[in-house]
Amino acid sequence: MNIKCPSCNSQRIWKDGIRQTSKGEVQRYICRECGLRFSETSWNGSDESEHVERVHTTSFYSDRALLFNRRVGVSEVEAKNLAEETTRQEWAAGAIKPDPATVKGLIARYAYWLEKEGYENSEYLQLIRMLVSRGVNLQDPEDVKAVIAKQRWKDGTKMLAVYAYDAFAKMLSITWTPPKYVQEEILPFIPQESELDQLIASCRSRRMATYLQTLKETFADPSEALRLRWIDVNQNIITINHPVKGHNPRQLTVSNKLITMLNALPRTSERIFPTTYKAVSVCFQRVRRRAAQTLQNPRLLSISLTTFRHWGATMTYHYTKNILLVQKLLGHKAIQNTMKYTQLVHFKDDEFDVATATTVDEAKQLLTVGFDYVAEKNDIMLFRRPKRFST
Repeated sequence: MNIKCPSCNSQRIWKDGIRQTSKGEVQRYICRECGLRFSETSWNGSDESEHVERVHTTSFYSDRALLFNRRVGVSEVEAKNLAEETTRQEWAAGAIKPDPATVKGLIARYAYWLEKEGYENSEYLQLIRMLVSRGVNLQDPEDVKAVIAKQRWKDGTKMLAVYAYDAFAKMLSITWTPPKYVQEEILPFIPQESELDQLIASCRSRRMATYLQTLKETFADPSEALRLRWIDVNQNIITINHPVKGHNPRQLTVSNKLITMLNALPRTSERIFPTTYKAVSVCFQRVRRRAAQTLQNPRLLSISLTTFRHWGATMTYHYTKNILLVQKLLGHKAIQNTMKYTQLVHFKDDEFDVATATTVDEAKQLLTVGFDYVAEKNDIMLFRRPKRFST
């Protein structure tokens, strides 16, 4: 029997799979002229029951159906896979905005991908979450650009957001042209040492106080300090074996006070500070706010976790004038990154011990204990030494 299209009477008919009905299997057909899908039913072998019914009226040559209709007679499983692929392509092009459940799964996948690819910057994941909370469509690069541009962020933060999305785009093989932002150069806020000590003393948690004291004495990046393990502490030497990206491993000598504080902590984990950066940051903000209110010192609100590092770099450079020493202590691979931490601060006269010498032997003795030569007046040599370096 010749099958004709019920719409255009064309005999260019191809088989298009099998329909499952309550009365059995039914052969499906598709017209190559007009694109109509239909089926011919013949139950119980009776020719009288033969009739033609319309199954699908979508145009065979429509954009939506084109992908399916390149193959005739595909199975339902194959058709489903093709449909999912079409949806993914439209989704990746930004035509379809993903639902919240899909976005949540993507973020989890992104976190795993960052770890697998060796990305050390934990801010990437946080920035992507911030963009999502502002309604961005992660599958539309132009939408991402627009949302980043509207944020009241510093250019440095926008630059990090671009880097974070660039990594996300690599994960999904999305092609885009990243916008260019240049990080502005600003001098870091340098507090007085007494203000750092006030923050440490305001901690109600021994672990938090020890963490801040570690930042103060090692000049470590906050993430580096969180990675410290108990095996990294040997007497008065702390080894930073897991530096952040752009830093070198290094060893630093710390005070007996810090070692005592460390030994007072419970050793319930391989790490000294078994917590996350986000948890530490939230706790520090509470400590800072409480200390600023109690001591009536608004300057404390300008101190961040990285301020301890900035303070250490600036003070070391002021006392030693040795930029290479500062670079070594901070662990920078490029000295250009060290230069911005070397701003000078105003020091009071009582922050120095002053000594004099009238002979060469007396001058040698002063130099061996850390005094620096300043000037000579009336045959008397003047020396001074920072009090924090006094023995």
